[in-house]
Amino acid sequence: MIAGQPLLTRLVAESLSEMVRRRASANEGELEARAAGYSPKDFMAALRRPGLAVIAEMKKRTPSIGRLAKNYRPERLAMAYSKAGASALSVLTQQASFGGSVEHLRNARESSDLPMLRKDFIVDPYQVLEARALGADAVLLIVAALPERLRELLTAAREQGLAALVEVHDARETEFALEAGAELIGVNHRDLSNFDVDLALTERLRPLIPGEVVVVAESGIRGRDDARRMRDAGADAILVGELLMRSADPAACIRELASA
Repeated sequence: MIAGQPLLTRLVAESLSEMVRRRASANEGELEARAAGYSPKDFMAALRRPGLAVIAEMKKRTPSIGRLAKNYRPERLAMAYSKAGASALSVLTQQASFGGSVEHLRNARESSDLPMLRKDFIVDPYQVLEARALGADAVLLIVAALPERLRELLTAAREQGLAALVEVHDARETEFALEAGAELIGVNHRDLSNFDVDLALTERLRPLIPGEVVVVAESGIRGRDDARRMRDAGADAILVGELLMRSADPAACIRELASA
Protein backbone atom coordinates (compact mmCIF):
# COMPACT_ATOMS: atom_id res chain seq x y z
CA MET A 1 0.00 0.00 0.00
CA ILE A 2 1.16 3.56 -0.72
CA ALA A 3 2.03 5.01 2.69
CA GLY A 4 -0.86 7.02 4.10
CA GLN A 5 -2.78 6.90 0.82
CA PRO A 6 -5.38 4.07 0.86
CA LEU A 7 -7.50 5.82 -1.80
CA LEU A 8 -4.55 6.32 -4.12
CA THR A 9 -3.53 2.69 -3.59
CA ARG A 10 -7.01 1.60 -4.65
CA LEU A 11 -7.12 3.89 -7.70
CA VAL A 12 -3.72 2.68 -8.91
CA ALA A 13 -4.77 -0.96 -8.43
CA GLU A 14 -7.96 -0.36 -10.40
CA SER A 15 -6.08 1.27 -13.27
CA LEU A 16 -3.54 -1.53 -13.38
CA SER A 17 -6.31 -4.13 -13.47
CA GLU A 18 -8.00 -2.27 -16.33
CA MET A 19 -4.69 -2.08 -18.24
CA VAL A 20 -4.06 -5.80 -17.81
CA ARG A 21 -7.49 -6.61 -19.27
CA ARG A 22 -6.96 -4.29 -22.25
CA ARG A 23 -3.48 -5.59 -22.88
CA ALA A 24 -4.64 -9.21 -22.84
CA SER A 25 -6.98 -8.56 -25.75
CA ALA A 26 -4.89 -5.99 -27.65
CA ASN A 27 -2.67 -6.44 -30.67
CA GLU A 28 0.46 -4.67 -29.49
CA GLY A 29 1.78 -4.32 -33.02
CA GLU A 30 -1.35 -2.46 -34.08
CA LEU A 31 -1.14 -0.29 -30.97
CA GLU A 32 2.44 0.64 -31.75
CA ALA A 33 1.46 1.43 -35.35
CA ARG A 34 -1.35 3.72 -34.19
CA ALA A 35 1.02 5.45 -31.79
CA ALA A 36 3.59 5.94 -34.57
CA GLY A 37 0.86 7.35 -36.80
CA TYR A 38 -0.03 10.12 -34.34
CA SER A 39 2.10 13.27 -34.12
CA PRO A 40 1.81 14.63 -30.56
CA LYS A 41 1.00 18.30 -30.10
CA ASP A 42 3.12 20.54 -27.89
CA PHE A 43 1.22 20.39 -24.60
CA MET A 44 3.70 22.52 -22.66
CA ALA A 45 3.77 25.27 -25.27
CA ALA A 46 -0.02 25.56 -24.97
CA LEU A 47 0.40 26.36 -21.27
CA ARG A 48 3.05 29.01 -21.79
CA ARG A 49 0.56 31.42 -23.33
CA PRO A 50 0.31 34.98 -21.96
CA GLY A 51 -1.91 35.11 -18.92
CA LEU A 52 -3.38 32.05 -17.25
CA ALA A 53 -3.93 28.92 -19.33
CA VAL A 54 -6.96 26.74 -18.58
CA ILE A 55 -6.79 22.96 -18.85
CA ALA A 56 -10.45 21.99 -19.07
CA GLU A 57 -11.12 18.54 -17.67
CA MET A 58 -13.95 16.15 -18.44
CA LYS A 59 -14.98 13.30 -16.16
CA LYS A 60 -18.19 11.42 -15.51
CA ARG A 61 -17.85 11.01 -11.76
CA THR A 62 -15.40 11.20 -8.84
CA PRO A 63 -14.87 9.01 -5.75
CA SER A 64 -15.67 11.91 -3.42
CA ILE A 65 -18.73 13.42 -5.13
CA GLY A 66 -20.15 10.65 -7.28
CA ARG A 67 -21.80 11.29 -10.63
CA LEU A 68 -21.12 14.69 -12.21
CA ALA A 69 -22.94 14.22 -15.51
CA LYS A 70 -26.06 12.29 -16.52
CA ASN A 71 -25.50 12.47 -20.27
CA TYR A 72 -21.72 12.34 -20.47
CA ARG A 73 -20.53 13.03 -24.03
CA PRO A 74 -16.77 13.69 -24.18
CA GLU A 75 -16.89 14.60 -27.87
CA ARG A 76 -19.42 17.37 -27.20
CA LEU A 77 -17.53 18.63 -24.17
CA ALA A 78 -14.26 18.68 -26.13
CA MET A 79 -15.88 20.79 -28.84
CA ALA A 80 -17.50 23.17 -26.36
CA TYR A 81 -14.37 23.58 -24.24
CA SER A 82 -12.26 24.23 -27.34
CA LYS A 83 -14.61 26.89 -28.67
CA ALA A 84 -14.67 28.58 -25.25
CA GLY A 85 -10.93 29.18 -25.30
CA ALA A 86 -9.43 26.36 -23.22
CA SER A 87 -5.69 25.99 -23.79
CA ALA A 88 -5.72 22.21 -23.39
CA LEU A 89 -8.05 19.38 -22.40
CA SER A 90 -7.84 16.65 -19.77
CA VAL A 91 -9.80 13.42 -20.24
CA LEU A 92 -10.32 10.85 -17.47
CA THR A 93 -9.80 7.32 -18.76
CA GLN A 94 -9.91 5.45 -15.42
CA GLN A 95 -13.11 3.41 -15.40
CA ALA A 96 -13.78 1.93 -11.98
CA SER A 97 -13.90 5.10 -9.86
CA PHE A 98 -14.30 7.83 -12.49
CA GLY A 99 -16.50 6.23 -15.14
CA GLY A 100 -13.85 6.87 -17.76
CA SER A 101 -12.79 4.90 -20.80
CA VAL A 102 -9.98 4.93 -23.32
CA GLU A 103 -12.74 5.48 -25.88
CA HIS A 104 -13.57 8.79 -24.21
CA LEU A 105 -10.11 10.07 -25.08
CA ARG A 106 -10.41 8.81 -28.63
CA ASN A 107 -13.81 10.50 -28.99
CA ALA A 108 -12.53 13.79 -27.57
CA ARG A 109 -9.58 13.73 -29.96
CA GLU A 110 -11.93 13.40 -32.92
CA SER A 111 -13.72 16.59 -31.83
CA SER A 112 -10.81 18.87 -30.94
CA ASP A 113 -7.33 19.80 -32.10
CA LEU A 114 -6.27 21.05 -28.66
CA PRO A 115 -3.43 19.30 -26.81
CA MET A 116 -4.84 16.60 -24.52
CA LEU A 117 -3.81 15.05 -21.24
CA ARG A 118 -4.63 11.43 -20.53
CA LYS A 119 -5.79 11.61 -16.91
CA ASP A 120 -5.29 8.23 -15.32
CA PHE A 121 -3.18 6.51 -12.69
CA ILE A 122 -0.22 5.59 -14.84
CA VAL A 123 2.47 3.32 -13.46
CA ASP A 124 3.48 1.28 -16.51
CA PRO A 125 5.12 2.26 -19.85
CA TYR A 126 2.36 0.38 -21.70
CA GLN A 127 -0.13 3.00 -20.51
CA VAL A 128 2.11 5.70 -22.00
CA LEU A 129 2.15 3.90 -25.35
CA GLU A 130 -1.64 3.60 -25.16
CA ALA A 131 -1.92 7.32 -24.50
CA ARG A 132 -0.14 8.28 -27.71
CA ALA A 133 -2.07 5.69 -29.70
CA LEU A 134 -5.31 7.24 -28.42
CA GLY A 135 -4.27 10.75 -29.44
CA ALA A 136 -3.01 12.10 -26.12
CA ASP A 137 -0.19 14.62 -25.95
CA ALA A 138 0.56 14.31 -22.23
CA VAL A 139 0.22 11.83 -19.39
CA LEU A 140 -0.24 12.26 -15.65
CA LEU A 141 2.47 10.88 -13.36
CA ILE A 142 1.67 11.11 -9.64
CA VAL A 143 4.81 11.14 -7.49
CA ALA A 144 3.05 9.54 -4.52
CA ALA A 145 1.97 6.61 -6.70
CA LEU A 146 5.32 5.76 -8.29
CA PRO A 147 8.36 7.05 -6.42
CA GLU A 148 10.49 4.14 -7.67
CA ARG A 149 9.39 4.36 -11.31
CA LEU A 150 9.14 8.09 -11.94
CA ARG A 151 12.38 8.37 -13.91
CA GLU A 152 11.48 5.32 -15.99
CA LEU A 153 8.07 6.73 -16.87
CA LEU A 154 9.44 10.18 -17.59
CA THR A 155 11.80 8.51 -20.05
CA ALA A 156 8.92 6.51 -21.56
CA ALA A 157 6.92 9.71 -22.05
CA ARG A 158 9.85 11.47 -23.74
CA GLU A 159 10.43 8.48 -26.01
CA GLN A 160 6.79 8.70 -27.08
CA GLY A 161 7.05 12.46 -27.61
CA LEU A 162 4.57 13.17 -24.80
CA ALA A 163 4.68 15.73 -22.02
CA ALA A 164 4.45 14.43 -18.45
CA LEU A 165 2.44 16.35 -15.87
CA VAL A 166 4.19 15.32 -12.66
CA GLU A 167 1.80 15.75 -9.76
CA VAL A 168 3.00 16.69 -6.27
CA HIS A 169 1.34 17.30 -2.91
CA ASP A 170 4.15 18.68 -0.76
CA ALA A 171 7.71 20.05 -0.73
CA ARG A 172 9.33 16.61 -0.49
CA GLU A 173 7.50 15.35 -3.57
CA THR A 174 8.34 18.58 -5.41
CA GLU A 175 12.05 18.08 -4.73
CA PHE A 176 11.79 14.47 -5.86
CA ALA A 177 10.03 15.47 -9.09
CA LEU A 178 12.65 18.08 -9.92
CA GLU A 179 15.51 15.69 -9.21
CA ALA A 180 13.89 13.18 -11.59
CA GLY A 181 13.85 15.81 -14.35
CA ALA A 182 10.24 16.99 -14.34
CA GLU A 183 9.63 19.98 -16.64
CA LEU A 184 5.89 20.26 -15.96
CA ILE A 185 4.65 20.08 -12.37
CA GLY A 186 1.07 19.91 -11.18
CA VAL A 187 0.38 21.04 -7.62
CA ASN A 188 -2.65 19.13 -6.37
CA HIS A 189 -4.43 21.07 -3.64
CA ARG A 190 -6.55 18.07 -2.64
CA ASP A 191 -5.33 15.81 0.17
CA LEU A 192 -6.31 12.33 -1.01
CA SER A 193 -6.37 11.00 2.54
CA ASN A 194 -9.25 13.25 3.65
CA PHE A 195 -10.24 15.26 0.52
CA ASP A 196 -9.41 18.58 2.19
CA VAL A 197 -8.41 21.34 -0.25
CA ASP A 198 -5.63 23.85 0.46
CA LEU A 199 -5.23 26.48 -2.26
CA ALA A 200 -2.26 27.94 -0.40
CA LEU A 201 -0.22 24.91 -1.45
CA THR A 202 0.64 26.46 -4.82
CA GLU A 203 1.71 29.64 -3.02
CA ARG A 204 4.02 27.62 -0.78
CA LEU A 205 5.50 25.34 -3.42
CA ARG A 206 5.91 27.72 -6.38
CA PRO A 207 9.05 29.39 -4.90
CA LEU A 208 10.69 25.95 -4.73
CA ILE A 209 10.27 25.37 -8.46
CA PRO A 210 12.59 26.92 -11.08
CA GLY A 211 10.99 29.54 -13.29
CA GLU A 212 11.50 27.54 -16.48
CA VAL A 213 9.41 24.67 -15.11
CA VAL A 214 5.74 25.01 -16.04
CA VAL A 215 3.42 24.88 -13.01
CA VAL A 216 -0.23 23.81 -13.09
CA ALA A 217 -2.49 24.47 -10.09
CA GLU A 218 -4.96 21.60 -9.67
CA SER A 219 -8.16 20.98 -7.68
CA GLY A 220 -10.44 23.19 -5.66
CA ILE A 221 -10.62 26.16 -8.02
CA ARG A 222 -14.15 27.50 -7.71
CA GLY A 223 -14.16 30.66 -9.77
CA ARG A 224 -12.36 33.70 -11.11
CA ASP A 225 -11.05 34.85 -7.72
CA ASP A 226 -9.36 31.49 -7.13
CA ALA A 227 -7.96 31.54 -10.67
CA ARG A 228 -6.52 35.02 -10.12
CA ARG A 229 -5.00 33.85 -6.84
CA MET A 230 -3.25 31.00 -8.69
CA ARG A 231 -2.01 33.41 -11.36
CA ASP A 232 -0.66 35.76 -8.71
CA ALA A 233 1.05 32.82 -7.01
CA GLY A 234 2.98 32.14 -10.21
CA ALA A 235 1.00 29.28 -11.74
CA ASP A 236 1.17 29.10 -15.52
CA ALA A 237 -2.08 27.17 -15.79
CA ILE A 238 -4.99 25.80 -13.82
CA LEU A 239 -6.65 22.42 -14.25
CA VAL A 240 -10.40 22.63 -13.67
CA GLY A 241 -12.85 19.73 -13.79
CA GLU A 242 -15.65 19.61 -11.24
CA LEU A 243 -16.44 23.31 -11.62
CA LEU A 244 -16.99 22.87 -15.35
CA MET A 245 -18.85 19.57 -15.11
CA ARG A 246 -21.33 21.05 -12.61
CA SER A 247 -21.72 24.41 -14.36
CA ALA A 248 -24.85 25.28 -16.32
CA ASP A 249 -22.62 27.17 -18.77
CA PRO A 250 -19.13 25.63 -18.81
CA ALA A 251 -18.08 27.68 -21.84
CA ALA A 252 -18.75 30.96 -20.00
CA CYS A 253 -16.94 29.55 -16.98
CA ILE A 254 -13.81 28.84 -19.04
CA ARG A 255 -13.84 32.33 -20.52
CA GLU A 256 -14.13 33.85 -17.04
CA LEU A 257 -11.28 31.75 -15.64
CA ALA A 258 -8.99 32.54 -18.59
CA SER A 259 -9.56 36.25 -18.08
CA ALA A 260 -8.49 36.18 -14.43
